[in-house]
Amino acid sequence: QVQLVESGGGLVQAGGSLRLSCAASGGTFSRYAMGWFRQGPGKSREFVSAISRSGGTTDYADSVKGRFTNARDNAKNTVYLQMNSLKPEDTAVYYCAADRRTPGPTTRQDYSYDYWGQGTQVTVSS
Repeated sequence: QVQLVESGGGLVQAGGSLRLSCAASGGTFSRYAMGWFRQGPGKSREFVSAISRSGGTTDYADSVKGRFTNARDNAKNTVYLQMNSLKPEDTAVYYCAADRRTPGPTTRQDYSYDYWGQGTQVTVSS
């Protein structure tokens, strides 16, 4: 019912910035809490950030807190992840995901998310 397309990834130097976008279609965007996850080389998928349906609540993994900002524009059916002060350990494929069911504002659990994008590569060089 919902299709998610990430964009904005690329190659940046350590200390640089990128803004990822996740565009949703095929559903009512405001019904979904949105999450960002990433999977680095040789690593399992990990939680990065989540934002509530209204955008009023955000949650960040400790590894990105203070550097990343999650925001959404429900009128544009898009969620954004602004990534500043990037580090080589941020290198990963970044995925956005939509949570249809969780009654709480956000969740860190990947199994709570119903729809996933294809991912966008972020590479941070030292």
